[in-house]
Amino acid sequence: MEENGKKKKKKKQNIIRSFNAAIEGVIYTFKSERNMKIHYMIAFGILVVSLLFKLSKLEFIMLLVAITLVIVAEMFNTAIEKTVDLVTSEYHELAKIAKDVAAGAVLVVSLNAVAVGYIIFYDKLTELSGYLIYSIRESEMHITLICIVMVLLAVVVAKALTNTGTPLKGGMPSGHAALSFAIATAITLMTERVEASTLAYLMAFLVAQSRIEGKIHTFWETVAGGVLGTLIAILVFQLGLFY
Repeated sequence: MEENGKKKKKKKQNIIRSFNAAIEGVIYTFKSERNMKIHYMIAFGILVVSLLFKLSKLEFIMLLVAITLVIVAEMFNTAIEKTVDLVTSEYHELAKIAKDVAAGAVLVVSLNAVAVGYIIFYDKLTELSGYLIYSIRESEMHITLICIVMVLLAVVVAKALTNTGTPLKGGMPSGHAALSFAIATAITLMTERVEASTLAYLMAFLVAQSRIEGKIHTFWETVAGGVLGTLIAILVFQLGLFY
């Protein structure tokens, strides 16, 4: 009896250790991989948006599966990269192929997630945009100009307060990201077409990505710029509607 009790206790401890190790793996990929942070932020945003629509059970399951596949693929990609780095620190063509294939898997499931999101949200977003944007699309262009000027001023003030970068380069927040997301938001608010909005935000994301890749801004400086530009654009257009 005593031996059975010890075995059960040991088995329970092993299960707990396994769960702890698994959770530590999730936390590690989140902390160490920039792409994983992006995946989690996008997943969180999509789940929040999904609450605004009456998704069917099947649609919600499709959404969860697509999100899970992207995160799992990124975790496998990280595991393969670390394993290859452990085996060899020198350049090897096979090591490059292993990493490229793992990255390709992430790309495939990411494209699948985009397709799933498009299928689920396209009609819903089209109906919503027609309802919310009808009056905004008649606004005069000077509102957009005011929006751009306010974004530029806000960026300069923020950089002065944080004492980082120069007015036109570097620092907190990213001016390019702020301006690109403000313009994308303005396009969204002035058109009824989801396609135009999607392309506008895609360009904004590419601008933001270029600032990070060029090491002109950090990830969070770029995110701060994007959020700042989006919020200012929404505020300006709302005030324009009110008055």
